[in-house]
Amino acid sequence: MISLPDFSQVDALIREVAELEILPRFQKLAEGDIREKKPGDLVTIADEGAERYLAPRLQALIPGSVVVGEEEVATDPSVLDRLQGEGTAWVIDPIDGTANFAAGRPLFAVMVGIVRNGETLAGWIYDPPRKRMATAQKGAGAWLDDGSRLKVQKPEGKGIANNRLIRRLGKNADLVDPQGLDYRCAGHEYLALCTGRAHYVLHTRLHPWDHVPGELMHREAGGYSARLDGQPYSPRISDGGLLLTPDGESWLTLHAALNPPSS
Repeated sequence: MISLPDFSQVDALIREVAELEILPRFQKLAEGDIREKKPGDLVTIADEGAERYLAPRLQALIPGSVVVGEEEVATDPSVLDRLQGEGTAWVIDPIDGTANFAAGRPLFAVMVGIVRNGETLAGWIYDPPRKRMATAQKGAGAWLDDGSRLKVQKPEGKGIANNRLIRRLGKNADLVDPQGLDYRCAGHEYLALCTGRAHYVLHTRLHPWDHVPGELMHREAGGYSARLDGQPYSPRISDGGLLLTPDGESWLTLHAALNPPSS
């Protein structure tokens, strides 16, 4: 069994990178500080600087570990193969919600996870504008930095869904409340789930840096999730959708509504 690093060390590094590389650039980006990696997919000098800062420092906390960072994968897709091995990998999203960050909207997060042999062992989601940290460890729960334990809402009647799920439900959207969340930031959607501000979320893109820490956090907060093919989430699989609900019964109900039987 791998020994995990001291969580306070990881916490400190994430807060440090936010103060050094991210927040000083928030709402102060020049035109040349933002570019497209591909159409509609933005990156800023803050994303790149934060990943460069975090990667070697996190690696040093677990000798022999590797890093899978969003920006490194953008330049070399083969980096994703590091998750297929049996070793320990740090998964980094230096700024989740880059479009919000670039537009000056305070809905972005730093996300870090530890994966070993394809299993997520620990995760961190940090909200820099609010200086709020959420952490999770497999088998040990999910927590906010004020000491409160994260817990999903009970599945009592309808719950708030994100817009992605509402659109996919179509005529069955009456299963959830009509107001949808559209944060454009997976980290904030996971925080909404784990603090009870949302019940149901559907993700249709499964880049590991968007989901490794949050999916673990949701499970440790008592939630249920599975890919749309019914299989458990895996950091090694990047295609398909991921449906997150308060419990298994809710998942089955929503999944059936998303996939009505053909007549």
